[in-house]
Amino acid sequence: MSLDARTTIETGKAVLGIELGSTRIKSILIDQENKPIAQGSHEWENQLVDGLWTYSIDAIWNGLQDSYADLCANVKKQYDTDIRSLAAIGISAMMHGYMPFDKDEKILVPFRTWRNTNTGKAAATLSELFSYNIPLRWSISHLYQAILDNEPHVKDIEFLTTLAGYIHWQITGERVLGIGDASGMLPIDPETKNYSEAMVDKFDRLIAPNGYSWRLLDILPKVLVAGENAGCLTEKGAKLLDKSGLLQPGIPVCPPEGDAGTGMVATNAVKQRTGNVSAGTSSFSMIVLEHDLSKPYEMIDMVTTPDGSLVAMVHCNNCTSDLNAWVNIFKEYQQLIGVPVDMNEIYGKLYNHALEGDADCGGLISYNYISGEPVTGLSEGRPMFVRSANDKFNLANFMRAHLHASVGVLKIGNDILFNEEKVKVDRITGHGGLFKTKGVGQRILAAAINSPISVMETAGEGGAWGIALLASYLVNNPQSMSLPVYLDKVVFVGNAGVEIQPTPEDVAGFNAYIENYKNGLGIEQAAVKCKR
Repeated sequence: MSLDARTTIETGKAVLGIELGSTRIKSILIDQENKPIAQGSHEWENQLVDGLWTYSIDAIWNGLQDSYADLCANVKKQYDTDIRSLAAIGISAMMHGYMPFDKDEKILVPFRTWRNTNTGKAAATLSELFSYNIPLRWSISHLYQAILDNEPHVKDIEFLTTLAGYIHWQITGERVLGIGDASGMLPIDPETKNYSEAMVDKFDRLIAPNGYSWRLLDILPKVLVAGENAGCLTEKGAKLLDKSGLLQPGIPVCPPEGDAGTGMVATNAVKQRTGNVSAGTSSFSMIVLEHDLSKPYEMIDMVTTPDGSLVAMVHCNNCTSDLNAWVNIFKEYQQLIGVPVDMNEIYGKLYNHALEGDADCGGLISYNYISGEPVTGLSEGRPMFVRSANDKFNLANFMRAHLHASVGVLKIGNDILFNEEKVKVDRITGHGGLFKTKGVGQRILAAAINSPISVMETAGEGGAWGIALLASYLVNNPQSMSLPVYLDKVVFVGNAGVEIQPTPEDVAGFNAYIENYKNGLGIEQAAVKCKR
């Protein structure tokens, strides 16, 4: 195996996928059979600057270069060779947000990430104007909020893109974006596979009195679907990625995508009537629809797969961060009493013990709001654990309450899809950090949305593998298969993963928990109002 992988690398037939997630920049190298052969990563964190969540341009490039260098070191260690050329490259990143640039390619304000919730007035106005749910984190909301706030930089915008679009532009010179990521900038027309002409026209007329020199389509990236030509790695781009100077230019780069799209690819969930749930720092579910919903819902975002199918997305700003913080308390306790720390063991013991708790968590509630949560109407977050004197307070219920909280908001949104819109799905696949402890997160999610949940062995590879697959699809698809067919017949070949069915007891318990949760939201709202 290592000899085959070495030959693949040395002959330039390996494919590289890089994803810039919220807490980690992951690089993955795959072979001609789409199997991972090497990985690299870089840990990073967003910063709260002037009340807005951001990552600096320096942090972006330092992190990207460090992740790629880590991958190269991994290749050197495993195969005693270097990466000099590749068959293809793909760039993915967290979706949405706001990265405006001037004519000199300088960013006009610090990158405003998906996590910011300061765009309420803009999102509400645009949702009414378009008769379409426009979420707080979408790029068009950030742009219009900047206009409403009379920010002076707006007049100087030459190009507006997402994080993935920015990296791709810098390494290829192409101002393009994959359709899935583009659908988080402005709504997409599923017929034309492009930005909605009607909404573009409405927006231009809305802002016409401001007298800007640009119109909306002037500043947005060109929309591409999976498999389309998105340019090649330039000499400048090769140096930006690889500080060692070994990587050669000329490598094809696939359309850049958002983490939602790559998650769908990594879980083989781009076909209609399939779906996936990504659960890590944030969580979101993606259900690929057979037809549009009957009406707009504030809790449900309409985006697309990387090949342009309509998707109902429930996005939650918070998932495992607060849960991880509590697990770290137990780690500190172990260190305090001199017990060697193995984080996998701590997670495994605590998560599995949670399954011994009451199905309704004994009345305990956790609000895992590190940041604001638009689905439940919170503009800011205050992590909070709540119990009454009569609740069953023990370790199993305590951990189960936090696990339930990690997908609680996700349940609230999906109840609309399944109970009100009667959406049908054949398979939902889970991936992300919540599912690393075998069977636990899967069982909790199955109870939350009352649906069988599959987890594949490859689920831990995540979006970096997903964007690598999209890059492979660009160059290794001689029969011009559609993306769903390519994934079914070439990548997954019938692998549907291990499925867990919800039990009636777990479903009833989660329903009781979520009623307590919703009834207690006033406590969380009061905590947010109480400034400290």
